[in-house]
Amino acid sequence: MTTPASVPPIDRQQTFYEQLGGHQVLAGLVGRFYQIVATHPVLRPLYPEEDLAGATWRLTAFLEQYWGGPRTYSERRGHPRLRMRHQPYRIGQAEHDAWLEAMRRALDESDLSDEHRATFWSYLVMAAGTLVNAPG
Repeated sequence: MTTPASVPPIDRQQTFYEQLGGHQVLAGLVGRFYQIVATHPVLRPLYPEEDLAGATWRLTAFLEQYWGGPRTYSERRGHPRLRMRHQPYRIGQAEHDAWLEAMRRALDESDLSDEHRATFWSYLVMAAGTLVNAPG
């Protein structure tokens, strides 16, 4: 069956993941973030692995899924359960602030538009606030 030429194509809204540029863009952003983490005196102790490749994959896959991309994170790890997964680590105000500062640097070095950067940043601030589990 053919569609008459007078019927306009379906206008499908792009996901934020697609608007950002997909996997390559998120992988680059997260890769830069973990370059910062690797030498950060407050953040590095929060990552017990010698190699940050696992953490890099997890954050990239999580952000892809969150923003409407592939559901690989949940397929491999189940529900994100962010608070539960971060509970073993002491996350106080210093860790919160350091994490956001490193993410801000990575975002500022990205090629994202100001609008996309602002949307992404708003989410990061909200998410980081929910993970604080220690006073001070």
